[in-house]
Amino acid sequence: MVPPVQVSPLIKTARWSALLVGIIYGKRRYDNLKPIAEEERRIEEAEKKEREEKERIAKELAEASEDTILK
Repeated sequence: MVPPVQVSPLIKTARWSALLVGIIYGKRRYDNLKPIAEEERRIEEAEKKEREEKERIAKELAEASEDTILK
């Protein structure tokens, strides 16, 4: 097994600083994008309900027209 390598304190500090800056940046970015995603999900849900309602109506009309043709 290879013994551990001595790393300069400056390099250690730079690595930890970069890690912390990345974590803080990610948290701020997530907090910024979260409301946008929630709004998109809400809009998508409303569109889905509307689309399902239209499909249900179209299906009922198709069944009704089939019934009149067969009679």
